[in-house]
Amino acid sequence: MLEGCVPWPAEQAARYRARGWWEGITIAQMLARRADLHPEKTALVCAEQRLSYRNLVETSDRLACRFLQAGIAAFDRVVVQLPNGPEFVHAYFALTRIGAIPVMALRAHRHTEVRHFVRASGATAYVIPDRIGAFDYREMAAEIQSEFRGLRSVFVAGEPARGQRDLREMIAAPMSAETARVALSALGTDPSEVATMLLSGGTTSLSKLIPRTHDDYVLNARLCGRAAGFDENTVFMAILPLGHNYNLASPGMLGTFYYGGRVVLAPSGDPAAVFSLVERERVTTIAAVVPLISNWLNSPVPDGHDLSSLKVIQNGGARLAPELRSQLRTRLGCMPQEIYGTAEGLINIVPLDAPEEYLLHSSGMPVCEDDEIKVIDDAGNELPDGSLGELATRGPYTIHGYYHAPDKNAEAFTPDGFYRMGDIVRKDGRYIYTEGRRKDLINRGGEKISCEEVENLIFSHPKVKAVTLVAMPDPVFGEKACAFVIAKPGQSLEFAELIGFLRQQNIASFKLPERLELVSEFPVSPVGKILKRQLRERIAEKLENEKTGGARV
Repeated sequence: MLEGCVPWPAEQAARYRARGWWEGITIAQMLARRADLHPEKTALVCAEQRLSYRNLVETSDRLACRFLQAGIAAFDRVVVQLPNGPEFVHAYFALTRIGAIPVMALRAHRHTEVRHFVRASGATAYVIPDRIGAFDYREMAAEIQSEFRGLRSVFVAGEPARGQRDLREMIAAPMSAETARVALSALGTDPSEVATMLLSGGTTSLSKLIPRTHDDYVLNARLCGRAAGFDENTVFMAILPLGHNYNLASPGMLGTFYYGGRVVLAPSGDPAAVFSLVERERVTTIAAVVPLISNWLNSPVPDGHDLSSLKVIQNGGARLAPELRSQLRTRLGCMPQEIYGTAEGLINIVPLDAPEEYLLHSSGMPVCEDDEIKVIDDAGNELPDGSLGELATRGPYTIHGYYHAPDKNAEAFTPDGFYRMGDIVRKDGRYIYTEGRRKDLINRGGEKISCEEVENLIFSHPKVKAVTLVAMPDPVFGEKACAFVIAKPGQSLEFAELIGFLRQQNIASFKLPERLELVSEFPVSPVGKILKRQLRERIAEKLENEKTGGARV
């Protein structure tokens, strides 16, 4: 396995192969297998483009050859920061085809995060759009490339800047399918090798890199697709980023392709865009998050469209309230399906035929019979069903260590190889009920905000003496970030001033605090630890008073 990764223990790996969990195929071979069965079937729809399985394989193979010619080789790490579109799909399969390793960045990431991904992965290449809105990715790429000698190439889906390569031109450049096959025939990617690097939720200052192998990630897609009821007739709508584990393989795009369905890329989560596509493409399944679902249920737009094809709306990232799950059935005529898991591995999904209690209230059950789960206390002792504790897991698609992170691995994994998920849960048999977080993390509609990372940035402001970031309740996103700040003597700080300062630090916009509270001191424990729980309660009470017309303190 790639140096810096932690392999499965030999005994476990042998058992997983013997039980058929690991099929011994790569991600690219998974797609090619489906293309051999149904070459002309539509695999991907994006705007007016309709691409068949044959087209996906042939175009991705052609791009794989171009990447080889550009100097990308097996085991090279390549940061991929593309929006949803055919270019993302072609680049992802092309890189995995040659054994290179895509590092999945999100479009919201900026200099701070991308710089970390390049440094932590040792990336040799970076794949970007030219610009989205007012932000120019080419300028950021040029700046970061100047800092890292090993970052040899930048590929741009759009108009490249000087010294950058045109990804769309590489995709379109003529090459016969036979020529591409011959050029790639000598490659022999080992399915037990790393296929993709995902990003951790960021419970520490910056995301850790999660190495997923071809074996385990194909299994991830296969099992999640099975639990979601996917088959050849599935039409899956992707709205959220394909670079995120949820939309990539849980079950997402790869789960759809595993079973021979069709992926429809929505231009946005706007109700008009979503439900017109549902009607036109006869969409059966949508992967969503709480804010989107809440918006759809409160919109009159669905009433004007034929939604008879729609069977399931999945929810991931943050738990969907039982009332909203019920409304999906009564308002939109489809089943809710809760998906709870981690990019490190374990995925829990509520079966579509689950009893009502689990369907409306639980966070699902593991998708694999060999997923081992237990709830543990702070000392690592297993707790009985119904007890609150931290969820720990190991299994055939859960990693045994982050990339080049021995110190973090010592914290995150038990001596017998269970991954500590950091979530407080209770267990009812195989069903999981999430109840909170063990670590200091804010869950803004599924996007995880590291309090430590943002606090460190705010603390660098010249007017700030001390800062702590806490979650405040929000009816749409579940949680948003509130910054409690103690200013230096004689200083004051305005909210707009703070946000302007943080924007200059080039962090993702979802991490920005959405409220500032200036205080003279923090509540602390006898040993001096800030009592964040009291601050969360304080801001929640303050918001409630404001909502009901009470005076703002």
